[in-house]
This record gives sequence, structure tokens and C-alpha cells, in this order.
Amino acid sequence: MSVPDLTADDTTPELATNAVLVISEEVPKDAKPIKGYDFNQGVDYNRLFASYLTTGCQATNLAKALEIIKKMRRWRLSDEPIKETDKDEWKDLDTRSGVKCKIFLGYTSNLISSGVREAIRYLVQHKMVDVIVTTAGGIEEDFIKCRNKTYLGSFESKGAELRKRGLNRIGNMYVPNNNYRDFEDWIIPIFDKMLKEQQEEGTLWTPSKIIRRLGKEINDESSVYYWAYKNDIPVYCPAITDGSIGDMLYFHSYKSPGLVIDLVQDIRAINNEAVFAPKTGMIILGGGVVKHHICNANLMRNGADFAVYVNTAQEFDGSDAGAKPDEAVSWGKIRIDAESVKVHADATLVFPIIVAQAFAAENS
Repeated sequence: MSVPDLTADDTTPELATNAVLVISEEVPKDAKPIKGYDFNQGVDYNRLFASYLTTGCQATNLAKALEIIKKMRRWRLSDEPIKETDKDEWKDLDTRSGVKCKIFLGYTSNLISSGVREAIRYLVQHKMVDVIVTTAGGIEEDFIKCRNKTYLGSFESKGAELRKRGLNRIGNMYVPNNNYRDFEDWIIPIFDKMLKEQQEEGTLWTPSKIIRRLGKEINDESSVYYWAYKNDIPVYCPAITDGSIGDMLYFHSYKSPGLVIDLVQDIRAINNEAVFAPKTGMIILGGGVVKHHICNANLMRNGADFAVYVNTAQEFDGSDAGAKPDEAVSWGKIRIDAESVKVHADATLVFPIIVAQAFAAENS
């Protein structure tokens, strides 16, 4: 085999030189150099999470999310100049200093099934959010866990074997089917009372009114919706029949037909939550109906002022779940000048950090 001639030669191909040694433009003076946390400083979680801003990738997006949430929490109407269109009571300086950004929190049911439930309960217990949107599972699993337990399982468990054992799998969590049998025993008598109130008192039930009633009935401080009831925080669930609650309503419709649930009152109520707020912020964990329902309510005011998404969905299929904040800007669901970010991550990993750094630490 012949050996190539590698003797010194000053005639490096110009094409290769130009391709590899491209001259850079000047970096902007405010550009932040990439730098992570130095553990030689010891373990300081505040400084660790602060370093995420210059770590890159999703660490930087999480750091931006923390900054945006802190801004939405600190904002007061007194930060803005008085406008002619302001309500008369908002023109008083003392009143303005007490008017806050209205924070919408949305989450999917798996997060209530998981230990993120306790982080959500903390926010509701301490009145750190103003409006909640979730799914049917996000409602019922809270009440079910007040009465029975959900257990750690495995992603690899075989569905056929679990079915034989009466275990329902949510990711790597197991919910014994007896939990739902007990849920039926608890909720059906409440539906009976609601039907009686509808017939005798003319009560017109909505999903939010039902959730408020169930929060009162559970009377358990471990419940998210007990605290929502106590603190008068509205909880909207446009897909309330898409879960065990729907199963129970189905069974109840045969045993005691006639219970009516009105959706129109709730769509008017959640839209007005946005329309009449001077400033709004969205924190949305996951996608689907909870994401769109909050965004669409904020469309009614020409968009939210702050937005933080946390989910693992991608946008290539055109799904709303995977859409980044900029797509919502095109619809008027997020304002053109809003501060927004999407954290591409599992909410069970990052939301406890968000609660720790942007809520609990700010209140300590």
C-alpha cells in the first residue's frame, strides 16, 4: 500500500480555509457567556437555579420561566400609568397598589395523580393562583386520593396482568379499581342532593359549581379543591364528563335521571375572568383542553401578558398541545409584547422547582 505524501505545504486549499475559519461578527455587549454552576462553592440551591439562565438548553428556558412567574406575581397596577379607560376605582393610587396580575393555572390529570398534587395544593391553599382549569381526571383523582391511595408502580408492567389484578396504570403509578368503587359510593349521594336542589330550589349546576360543592363535601385539607372552595378560587373543567365523574354521571342518569349541567355559564365566567383583569398570566402544565381553554379565554382580552408553558409535546403535527407561545401570539391569545417561554420538560421534574423558587421562596 502506498503512503500519501504529507510533506509540509503552505498551499492549504482556500475552499477548506474559508469554510472552517469563517470570521465571526462582533458578539453583542449584553450577550451572556455560557457558564454552569461551580460545585466547589458548595451546594446552594438558589445559586444553582440562578445559574440555569446561563447553562443553556432547557435549563435556560426554566430559568426564564422562573423570571416570568416572579414578574407576574410582583406586578401591581400601580406599576402602570393611569389611563382614561381605567375604572374609576382603579384611579386611586392606594387601590392600584393592591390590584395584582390574575394568574391562570392549568394542569392535566396525571399531575394530580402524581405527587405534583401537593405542590398544586400549596399554591391554592395560600391563594397564589386565581383561576384553575383542569380535566375530569384532575378533579376526581384529588378526591379519590383523599379517601384511598395511589401507588408507585412501573412503566414496564403488562396491561393484561394489571387488568386481572384490578390495577389501573397511569405511567408508573397504580390506582386500584376499588378506589373508583369507593368514589362511586361517595359521589352518588352528593349527586342525589344536587338533583334535589335543582328540582326544589331551581339550582342550575355548572362544572365549576359542582367542583366547588365537591370541595366543600370532601372537607379534607389534603385536597386541592377543598382549598379552592375555602379560598373562593374558581375551578373550570370543560371536559368534566371525560373521566370517572362522567362514569358516575352516566350511572346516576339511570338511577335518578334529570341532573342538568350547564356549560354556558362557565364559558362566560372564565372569559370574564380574563376580560375584566388589568393584567393576566398563564402557567400551563401539559396540553390539550386545559391549555387551549386558558389561552382562548385570554383571547377575549387580546392576549395574556405573561405565559409559561411546561410540556413535552412537539409542534410538527400542528397540535395545540405542542404549539409554542409564538403560535398563540398569532391568534391573539398571548399579547405581541408579552413575556413568554415554553419549557420542554416533564412537569413532574420542573414544576416543584418552579413552586420552590418562584412561589415558596418568594413568600418565605
